[in-house]
Amino acid sequence: QVQLIEAGGGVVQAGDSLRPSCGVSGHTSLSNYVMAWFRQGPGTEREFLAAINWSVGSTYVADSVKDRFTISRDKAKNTVYLQMNNLKPEDAARYYCAARDGGLRVGASDYPYWGQGTQVTVSS
Repeated sequence: QVQLIEAGGGVVQAGDSLRPSCGVSGHTSLSNYVMAWFRQGPGTEREFLAAINWSVGSTYVADSVKDRFTISRDKAKNTVYLQMNNLKPEDAARYYCAARDGGLRVGASDYPYWGQGTQVTVSS
């Protein structure tokens, strides 16, 4: 069973940065996997943020955050990161890591594996 564990959320001031991480375990191989970050605020659906192909490191970032967010992975540590710069109050949400065995997708329903999320609060 693939397990994803997020960490690194917190309470920050507007303009600050955070770099939550997602550790993956329970897998046999991530060679065909895509890892992604989503977020969900109060009363909203899960929003796609960014995805990375595990093997080659190619990335795709949503237009809404591509000027501020960057996704990366450390293959030796089995960990994915989301670098978030210049955080704004509207970025406050629970941030989730997700994984799928196959090609890149942007819909939450396309990802069968999810972490529990890490909370991000941004104060103005």
